[in-house]
Amino acid sequence: MVIALVIAGGLGKRMQLDIPKQFVSVHDKPVIIYTLEGFQNFDKIDEIHAVCLDGWENVLMAYARQYGITKLKSVIVGGDTVQDSIFNGIMSLKSICSNQDIIVIHDGIRPIVENYVLDDVIEVCGKYGNAVSSMPYNEQIFKTSDGITTSSYIKREEVRRVSTPQAYRYEKLLWAYTKAKEENIGFHNSSYTNTLMTDLGETLYLSKGSDKNIKITTQDDIYTFKALLNTTFNL
Repeated sequence: MVIALVIAGGLGKRMQLDIPKQFVSVHDKPVIIYTLEGFQNFDKIDEIHAVCLDGWENVLMAYARQYGITKLKSVIVGGDTVQDSIFNGIMSLKSICSNQDIIVIHDGIRPIVENYVLDDVIEVCGKYGNAVSSMPYNEQIFKTSDGITTSSYIKREEVRRVSTPQAYRYEKLLWAYTKAKEENIGFHNSSYTNTLMTDLGETLYLSKGSDKNIKITTQDDIYTFKALLNTTFNL
């Protein structure tokens, strides 16, 4: 079984809005629904489970019914941080998942989930046990210790931009988050499943990413998303 675990527990403080950014409407449809539709319409996804901001669970379920997201089977209350929300989601799947099931973790505020990205992350995970969508970095990257000067750089061939979707076997996720929570490993600011796995000494495998897979965190990102919706491409 392949399960999508969509993380939609953020507040969206940087957008200075009265509602969480994942519930902001674009062309009369909430951002989170665009995200869920990507998984709903992809035939290799068997179920969707969402982790939602406390108090917004019923809102999300109502939107899912309105827009025909029939694969959404549960909405779990999120935690104080992204990692806490992912932890809650993973633990909630204990009664549903077998060890070899593939869990695709994705940010609810990345609303353009293209089929080839999902296909590759699932395929790579099926082969190696995990997969992290990634893109080459095309700019030059210099290191600095004071924010003013630099005298060394990183070869861009050695660097990848990683994001979600990420996929892992459930057995590994359950082991990793249980261990990390008990030993306080990988639950720091800006951490995510990929960084937690790396902190635990795991080797990660890279899958295909997309420049369209933008993360909506500011008002400018909303404008970019609208522009992408107005272009012609196959999801």
